[in-house]
Amino acid sequence: MAAAASVRIGADIGGTFTDVMVLGADGSVHPFKLLSTPEDFGRAVVAAVRAFLDRTGLPPAAVSEIDHGTTVATTAILEKKGAKVGLLTTRGFRDVLEIRRVRLPVLYDLTWQKPEPIVRRERRLEVTERLGPDGEVRIPLDLDSARAAITRLKESGVEALAVCFLHSYANASHERAVGEIAAREFPFVSLSCDVLPELREYERTASTVVDAYVKPVVAGYLRNLRNHLDGLDVHAPLLVMQSSGGLVSDAGAADRPVRIIESGPAA
Repeated sequence: MAAAASVRIGADIGGTFTDVMVLGADGSVHPFKLLSTPEDFGRAVVAAVRAFLDRTGLPPAAVSEIDHGTTVATTAILEKKGAKVGLLTTRGFRDVLEIRRVRLPVLYDLTWQKPEPIVRRERRLEVTERLGPDGEVRIPLDLDSARAAITRLKESGVEALAVCFLHSYANASHERAVGEIAAREFPFVSLSCDVLPELREYERTASTVVDAYVKPVVAGYLRNLRNHLDGLDVHAPLLVMQSSGGLVSDAGAADRPVRIIESGPAA
């Protein structure tokens, strides 16, 4: 390939192997298969990129795009290695995560037990506020109750915070006001009005909690990968496969990691 050629790189990280495919401007394909590096998954990707550049003699600027599928978020959930999450809810809705849809996956299995929720009850706290389904304020937001709950969660060692208030999809003002306060105390905050602004309280709460749970893991992983690539002078855009099969920037994936839970299988 000529030195001015532009190449695209596809990288897929699994628990055992990391597969990297380089597509040259002339249509040539260069495959690499390496053992994954769980202590820092991005290292295997960078090793393949370095090996390709060394083999071809191309400059780092020849890399135009890196498309990336990863099971990092999936693994964090399966291995229960996400952040210690706290949850703020509308008063009276503290137990939505456990009540769920009041349905059994196997109707006649009397021995079935619900999985333990990601957020234990002592880290699910209530805030005085209430919105109607059209977004009208029925009970004004009590910022003092929000501050007290945030302080309590901070003191309990919570690392990431999820906020899910009733009907915030219709009016996000209460969540955003609490989110501004929470951002001063927690490095990672997920608001349901951003994560899943849709009807159905359980689904919205569960999605927001998962987003907060994996956010530190995903953000740290993508930051390290970006730093490693920059260290090679490879400054090409880093795009991450979403569960939907589309691509999002590394910054977008770090900001809303719930979108990439099924990144690996989708890729």
